[in-house]
Amino acid sequence: MPNIMIVTCAKIRDIHCIACLKCFKAANLKEGQFANYDKVNIVGMSSCGDCPGLVMPKVGLVMEMADYLECDVDVIHFGTCMVKAVKTAACPIDLEKVKEMLTNKYGVPVVIGTHDY
Repeated sequence: MPNIMIVTCAKIRDIHCIACLKCFKAANLKEGQFANYDKVNIVGMSSCGDCPGLVMPKVGLVMEMADYLECDVDVIHFGTCMVKAVKTAACPIDLEKVKEMLTNKYGVPVVIGTHDY
């Protein structure tokens, strides 16, 4: 069972999905991108760091705290709100590039998206 951290869009998270209910529903039902796991364990959620997209330092803080709390993060998911922000709100983040940077820095897989609702 992987420990999953979800990175959300600071600008539209509570507009697209109030309280991340869609992510939690998809995780509980193993739908969307969570369908690839036998069990889902969300250990943390954090925003992208707000525009202009401070994802690397924000995830760095989360990873430091996870290490301090002895709570490994096995997979990072970019929330569907981040995907929507890029597609509909002119977010300048290059998700593929940030995915590669996070994978290289932390050695964990990064998945773009969480659900399809």
